[in-house]
Amino acid sequence: MSDYTTVSIPKELADRVDETIEGTSFQSTSDLVRFLLRSIVIQHQKSGELTEAEFEEIAEQLRGLGYLE
Repeated sequence: MSDYTTVSIPKELADRVDETIEGTSFQSTSDLVRFLLRSIVIQHQKSGELTEAEFEEIAEQLRGLGYLE
């Protein structure tokens, strides 16, 4: 069994995530966060290093989805 840790996000953001994932395959905010973090880590591992431009591209995509302000 895997060990887990807790990540805190503002309640307002959690509410927005809950609204966003309605009707998707994500069952919870945690599911979405795990998916997003895995995506970032996989991209980093493929390229050997996540460039500032790649990080900004990911951040911009997350802003467009309403996950970042």
